[in-house]
Amino acid sequence: MINFPDELELDEDDIWDFYLYIAGKSAKSTAAIANLQKICDEYLQNKYKIKIIDLVQNPEMARQAQIIAVPTLIKKLPSPVKQIIGDLSNQEKLLVGLEIAITHRSSNQS
Repeated sequence: MINFPDELELDEDDIWDFYLYIAGKSAKSTAAIANLQKICDEYLQNKYKIKIIDLVQNPEMARQAQIIAVPTLIKKLPSPVKQIIGDLSNQEKLLVGLEIAITHRSSNQS
């Protein structure tokens, strides 16, 4: 079992800055967008920005950002920069990987 910090320690003005690199309208791309949006809405409220970069339309961006697989999520802020590859469907892995504290945990967990 993973223990999460009780609170997300952010200043009032801190914004989470995400870049999601996808390849067209594939099932994995669509799932990654939906999964990221769900996590952000649930845990970060209005304290985030998501920029979606479609590498089918902008292939040069893959080289610039050193993207080797898609979908790839890069968290630029708050530091440290984090990168996660995949459709972001494993919520626990995503929360740990992005260092997002769970503040809405069930009180009956042991």
